[in-house]
Amino acid sequence: MPPRGGPGLHTCGYREAILAKVRATVYHCTECGNQAPKWQGQCPGCGAWNTLVESIAVAPASRFQPLPGGRTPVLELGSIPATDAARQPTGIAELDRVLGGGTVDGAVILLGGDPGIGKSTLLLQALAQIGQTRAGLYVTGEESAEQVALRAQRLGVADSRIGVLAEIQVEAIIATIRETRPKVVVIDSIQTVYTEALASAPGSVAQVRECAAQLTRVAKQLGVTIILVGHVTKEGAIAGPRVLEHIVDTVLYFEGDTHSSFRIIRAIKNRFGAVNELGVFAMTDRGLRGVNNPSALFLSQHQAPVPGSCVLVTLEGSRPLLVEIQALVDDTQSASPRRLAVGMEPARLAMLLAVMHRHAGVSCGNQDVFVNAVGGVRIAEPAADLAILVAILSSVKNRPLRDKLIVFGEVGLAGEIRPVQRGQDRLREAAKLGFGTAIVPRANDPRGKIAGIDVTPVARVDEMMQNLWA
Repeated sequence: MPPRGGPGLHTCGYREAILAKVRATVYHCTECGNQAPKWQGQCPGCGAWNTLVESIAVAPASRFQPLPGGRTPVLELGSIPATDAARQPTGIAELDRVLGGGTVDGAVILLGGDPGIGKSTLLLQALAQIGQTRAGLYVTGEESAEQVALRAQRLGVADSRIGVLAEIQVEAIIATIRETRPKVVVIDSIQTVYTEALASAPGSVAQVRECAAQLTRVAKQLGVTIILVGHVTKEGAIAGPRVLEHIVDTVLYFEGDTHSSFRIIRAIKNRFGAVNELGVFAMTDRGLRGVNNPSALFLSQHQAPVPGSCVLVTLEGSRPLLVEIQALVDDTQSASPRRLAVGMEPARLAMLLAVMHRHAGVSCGNQDVFVNAVGGVRIAEPAADLAILVAILSSVKNRPLRDKLIVFGEVGLAGEIRPVQRGQDRLREAAKLGFGTAIVPRANDPRGKIAGIDVTPVARVDEMMQNLWA
C-alpha cells in the first residue's frame, strides 16, 4: 500500500506521479513495431507472442522553428514605419498587373485553375524570367524533373538558371529552401505535398492545411516568395480547406475555355495590391503570351451592324474593357419561355426584362431571351444593365444599332439610369479604340468634351428609347 502521508509525500502527489508514468508509457512490438496502450501477450498487429516491450513515449518535436530574436515585442501603432512593400517584376507584364506590380519578398501566392489551362506553363515561364536576376526553385510533385525539362525545351527556356526539385515531402522541401536560399519558389502543386507529422494521404484537408501553414511560415522567416499551384473542384473553387485561401497573401484564378487560345488571370485576394485586376494571355506553341489590347478579344468583327449586338465598356480592376453583349429574342416553343444568360447573372436578366416591360412598354412574355457576353468574359458589375437592355431591344425590334456605339449604366427598378464609377475612363478607352458615340447615365456626362466621341446622357429608360435610334 502506498503511504498515506509523511513529511515529503502526499497521497495526491503519489497518484499524480503514477498517472504521469502511465501516460508516458507505451508498449511496442519488437517484430512489427506496432504500438499498444497496454501490455498483452499477443501483438495485435502481427500476432507474435511475448514481443511487446515497455518504452517511454517521446513528445513530438515542434513542427515550426522558433523565430529569430525570441519573443516578438508589442509595438505602438504610431511607431511602426508604414512603408510600401518593394516589388520585384516577374518579367511578364500581364502577370505583374494582376499581382499589383510584381512579387513581394515573403509573400505566398495561390494560383488555381482547371486542369490543362496553363498554370504550370505560365509559372515556368515566369520563373525563367525571374532566374535571370534572382535564384528560383521549381518544386514539382506531379511530374518528374525530365518532364519539366521537356516543357522548358518546348517553351524555349531550357537554358534558364533555375533549380528543379522533384519532391513531395514538405520537410525535405523546407530543408532544400533553407539550404539553397532561393528568392522565388514554385510548389506544383500543394495537393501533392504531405508532411510526416500526419498520417492522412496527400491532398486531404489536414495535409493541405498543415503543409500550407509550414510553407507560409518559412516564407515569412526567410523572405522567400512562394507560389502554390492549387487544384480546383468541379464547381471551379480551389480544392481543399477554405482556410487555405485565408493563409496565403494573394489568390489568383486562371480562367478560360480549354478549346480557346485565350486565358484570363483574375485576382480575388491581394494583401499587397488591388483585387479584381485582370490579366489576359493567349496560348501559343511557345507558351503563354500577354495580350496588350484585350478589348479586341471580346469584340466580334461584323462587316455590317447586326440586330441584338451592343458594345459595353466594363471595368476590370483598373482596366476598362470593351465587351460585346449579344441578345437573341425568339418565339418560344414551350409553355414557359426560357431566360438564359451566359457570362452574367441570370436573376439580373429577369429583373431587366420586367423593367423593360414596365417602363419601355416592350414585353417578352411569350418569347425566349438569350444573352451572351462574347469571348467568355464574366461580367459582375451592374454597369452592364443598360447594354443588356439595349441589346434586347435591338433584337426585339430587329433593328441594328448605329455603328461605333458604346453603352454603359445601371438600371433601377423605377426605370432610372444610375451612374457608374470611372465613367470618363470608360469613355476615353472607347474613343481610343475608334468608337464615336456613347449613351451613358446623365450623372456620368463628362464636364469637358472628350475628343473623338459624342456623348448622349440619359436619365430614364424611356429617354434612352427616344435617343437609341435618333
